[in-house]
Amino acid sequence: MTAPALSKPAEWRHRLLRRHIVGAVAAVLLRVAAVAGIAALVLLLVVVARDGLDRLSWDFITSYPSRFASQAGIRSALLGSLWVLGLTAAFAVPVGIGAAIYLEEFAPRNWLTRIIETNINNLAGVPSIVYGLLGLALFVRAMELGRSVLAGALTLSLVVLPIVIVSAREGLRTVPPSIREASLALGATRWQTVWHQVLPAALAPMMTGVILALSRAIGETAPLITIGALLFVPFDPHGPLDSFTVLPIQIFNWVSRPQPAFHQAAAAGIIVLLAVLLGMNAIAIAIRYWSERRRQW
Repeated sequence: MTAPALSKPAEWRHRLLRRHIVGAVAAVLLRVAAVAGIAALVLLLVVVARDGLDRLSWDFITSYPSRFASQAGIRSALLGSLWVLGLTAAFAVPVGIGAAIYLEEFAPRNWLTRIIETNINNLAGVPSIVYGLLGLALFVRAMELGRSVLAGALTLSLVVLPIVIVSAREGLRTVPPSIREASLALGATRWQTVWHQVLPAALAPMMTGVILALSRAIGETAPLITIGALLFVPFDPHGPLDSFTVLPIQIFNWVSRPQPAFHQAAAAGIIVLLAVLLGMNAIAIAIRYWSERRRQW
């Protein structure tokens, strides 16, 4: 009777020591992984800045691509990226947020809804080249849109739509059920509750997810190459049906060339692309701050 009773405290101490050791090792590994990731990012930024800052100028931004590296610019690629990004947001954001509102607030909890939710989550992990093949078959050939800005925007809308839906649903879930119950108790309809109470409160996390989705869209290359986006475009796109190129494709074109001067132009293009992404993130932060300031609870 005495030996088992005495052995239990020793066993507990042994288990507690093992947990402390495992926890310490895990913490060290996580710190090493974080430092390695940050160091790789910093190294990449330093290399890009070293190669591209000297090439970056207003002439570089306002000039068209050229077969001469010293005269090459990103005007058409930058305008093409803005066209594609704007149309992608116009298509994906309303549809994605509307689908999220329906699935989270109105859809019945049955087997069909669960199947739809599962497929949306799975679509968020599908490689973008698959969406490029779908866009080539549907938008370029079946709908006869050709290699146009509209075809590229619709293809990228398919890429980011699952991300918008998932992030918007997570934003709606951050609103406490008591907000909905109080609104309904005061006589508001279900839609009035969603429009006036739930959506304003969920705007901040929803917009963060939208900006992350659009940030992925602006950096995509594979689906646009698949649908036939051009590598060399020496003119501005003036409408949704014009031919186009985007910054990632232009950067890819320069990087694939052997001349070091084109590599410097690619580095300068990367800096411009990063500036656009930082601007989008700044807008998301401003919208989040404004939304949180308006929140009353």
